[in-house]
Amino acid sequence: MTGPREGPAHDEALARVRAAADLLCRYPFACWHYGDSIGFEGLLAATDVLGDGRYEGYVHGACKAWIPRARPYREIDNTAPGYALCLLHERTGDEAVLEACLDLAAFLTGRRTLRGVYVSFERAPLRTPYGGATLSPAEQALLQDPGAGAFVDCLHFDAPFLVKLGRVAANGRLVDAGADQALATIALLQQPDGFFAHFFLERTGQTYGHGWGRGQGWALLGLLDVIEQLPEGHPHAREIRASCARLAEALVRTQESDGHWPTPIADGSSFHETSTASFAAAGFARGLALGLLGDSARAAARAAWDASLASVGSDGATTGVSAALWASTAPSHYAGAPVGFQVPWGAGPFLVAAREHLGPRAAGSDP
Repeated sequence: MTGPREGPAHDEALARVRAAADLLCRYPFACWHYGDSIGFEGLLAATDVLGDGRYEGYVHGACKAWIPRARPYREIDNTAPGYALCLLHERTGDEAVLEACLDLAAFLTGRRTLRGVYVSFERAPLRTPYGGATLSPAEQALLQDPGAGAFVDCLHFDAPFLVKLGRVAANGRLVDAGADQALATIALLQQPDGFFAHFFLERTGQTYGHGWGRGQGWALLGLLDVIEQLPEGHPHAREIRASCARLAEALVRTQESDGHWPTPIADGSSFHETSTASFAAAGFARGLALGLLGDSARAAARAAWDASLASVGSDGATTGVSAALWASTAPSHYAGAPVGFQVPWGAGPFLVAAREHLGPRAAGSDP
């Protein structure tokens, strides 16, 4: 789904893509943490849009720096940008990257599960809610000792990585492990209205954070990655495609007139967190290309892209992107999040959306 390839508006959009990618390269990536996956995928997308190999080179350099110090693995390595690293291996042919991915996958698939979903944290990162909501005594007790949890963000990490790596390495066991993760996460977190809850706690057996805007973006792009990589005829493919379609339809149905979504989506008075539009602009375009979505998604994709592009300034800075949320059992936490941060979960989905809406440029061509 691409727009015009010439004219002042297109040139201005390309200039914002370059500025956003340059700014993202100055972000202090931690190897690894939340946002790294979409950030690295965004930089690979920037190389495609601009025909400039520097951004792919940045990702390659960061990966090569990580490889010799990857061990011992840590719990937070579940956020590693494994899918992006598989893409990097395909683009560069670097066998060391593939070997590192296989080693990481062995660690990740050794974790225990909650109802089939890998544990994200053995001690879920609950925090006092943004906005100062008063917690009940039971919620206060959870804050002190929350136990293990599984999070929707990981639908962008585990399942796509394992399926993609399985395809690249011709390892059917990894493909199946990734597909199983996608299906289990759908069963655990997707709600009857099509949206995903933010997280599940083992201690309570409950889900929390229903309809968190950016969380729907993590889920949408993760499901699309899995769908694109699953072998034809895989037994989980139909159910995963149906889940993705339900989520996309829910997003189309609730999009606001400015192309954005409230956060949480059910709270129409809450602020419009701009990264949701970027995730949706990318996801809708891919869903249309895959034949998953109907015509109603076409106008929604364009509106989301226009909103996403308008949120990026000429200096590449994104406006309206909230801080890392971690987790809270208080629904008001999401609407109370502070905004104004230059982070990978703001720039990354914008760059991925730009590839879908502006199209790729041949390497070495004029900017």
